[in-house]
Amino acid sequence: MRALGRFPTTRMRRLRRTEFLRRIVCETSLHANDLIVPVFVQEGKNLVTPVVSMPGVNRHSIDALLPIAQRCLDLGIAAIAIFPVVEPSLKTADAKEALNPSGLLPKVVRELKKRFPELCVITDVALDPYTSHGQDGVVDPAGYVLNDKTIEILAQQAQIQGESGADIVAPSDMMDGRVGAIRKRLDDFGLQNVCILSYAAKYASNFYGPFRDAVGSKENLGSCAKHSFQMDIANSNEALREVAMDLAEGADIVMIKPGLPYLDVLRRVKEEFGAPTFVYQVSGEYLMLKAACSNGWLDERACVLETLISFKRAGADAIMTYFALEAAAWLKN
Repeated sequence: MRALGRFPTTRMRRLRRTEFLRRIVCETSLHANDLIVPVFVQEGKNLVTPVVSMPGVNRHSIDALLPIAQRCLDLGIAAIAIFPVVEPSLKTADAKEALNPSGLLPKVVRELKKRFPELCVITDVALDPYTSHGQDGVVDPAGYVLNDKTIEILAQQAQIQGESGADIVAPSDMMDGRVGAIRKRLDDFGLQNVCILSYAAKYASNFYGPFRDAVGSKENLGSCAKHSFQMDIANSNEALREVAMDLAEGADIVMIKPGLPYLDVLRRVKEEFGAPTFVYQVSGEYLMLKAACSNGWLDERACVLETLISFKRAGADAIMTYFALEAAAWLKN
């Protein structure tokens, strides 16, 4: 007979023994409808232009974007986020092209909603793709972004996007008071059902470089930075104040950006407010994973899905990621 020894009665490993046991007790799940596909759109026809600094990511003309939208629906992805690549000749100091109802972004939205009414379309409310200086707003002679003057333009831009059919407008500029101004403008124009996804905690991160290449604002911005309006990377209490203000002004959803370096902020925001909370796995995060995986140093599928699960575990209700289509296909299979 085996002698009785001092063995643990609680064995945590019991529930890890088999794959089906691990599935049964799994605390966090990831599904295709948790993902948002960010896409870059450009003028032209039958154009697919690679973004050199983001392998696997392209700029699409409207007609070339339509198969992407169909693939989203086929894979169970509910939302697509549109970022315009504006022709350099249309960029001005006052970003007037942002208010063109016949411009690139409104055209894309109208075409998508006409062909795919069941697909949620999210639009970027921001001026940096349209400004000749690459900043997110109108600037004074010293290059400082003028808050209130910028807000006036953003509210009009959001109205035009809403009238074009956008389901969600997403101000990503970090101007103070812009959510309230946008909500009022939308309501005044009968667009009460257009949701606002506020980039409430958007940090002055070093992980945005490839995105600026993709939308063509990097050269315009030059050596200028955005620290005077985007959040200090060292602060998290400040993020709670920003989120509280945006929710009070009428934001329906809040966004944390970037993702992996700010999981603590994501967790705090979700626990504090309980509001719908999204996270953006930004271009630099994407590029780091792509680079490591392309060199064979990491397993792409395993590591990408692990990062996406980490966002859900930290409290994200949805994740905007350049891996969305690939991840949805992996989950389906």
